[in-house]
Amino acid sequence: MKPTTLFALALAVVFGILHRDVVQAQEKKKDAKAMPGQEEMMKKWEESMTPGEHHKLLEKCVGTWDSEVKMWMNGPDGDATVTRGTSVNTMALGGRYLQQDFKGETMGRPFAGTGFTGYDNFNKKYVGFWIDNMSTGMSTMEGSLSKDRKTLTMWGKMDEPMTGEKNKKVKYVTKLVDDNKQVFEVYDVQAYGEKKPTMQITYTRKK
Repeated sequence: MKPTTLFALALAVVFGILHRDVVQAQEKKKDAKAMPGQEEMMKKWEESMTPGEHHKLLEKCVGTWDSEVKMWMNGPDGDATVTRGTSVNTMALGGRYLQQDFKGETMGRPFAGTGFTGYDNFNKKYVGFWIDNMSTGMSTMEGSLSKDRKTLTMWGKMDEPMTGEKNKKVKYVTKLVDDNKQVFEVYDVQAYGEKKPTMQITYTRKK
């Protein structure tokens, strides 16, 4: 190999290293500039963790409620079975989540379930999950409130052990009729669409 070729190769290596170092230095400087200071980070954290107006709305659901549960086991065009139950709602973890403890009856068996609903300040959406003694799974959901603040629409997925279906698309609608009445509806979107619910619970405040 000629000396000039070796020299050119050496220069290329040196310039390559220098370019790499310059790029890395620029990236570090950019990252340092993009990273907020400790005071700003603390402020953002406080904002994300502090209950706000959406959590105040959930507080209106606190109390003991009588419930009338209608279920359309054979589809929304069939006959509904009607049962009754009681829901005790409290605010948990410093007013950040609405906790619902429900007791009633389903298919002739005692039914008990617990759900949590909250508002995620960071992602700006309502979130929730539900567990009960009729399943070993957990239903999760997320959604938004209507402009008139009367209807909370959330979307989620559920499994159906009886048919073997997994991750079925489900819509959950809570209608805040007034301070003493609420209507909760479940729509099996995948099987029946969004026009008629397969379950409807009417809550009437007891105290």
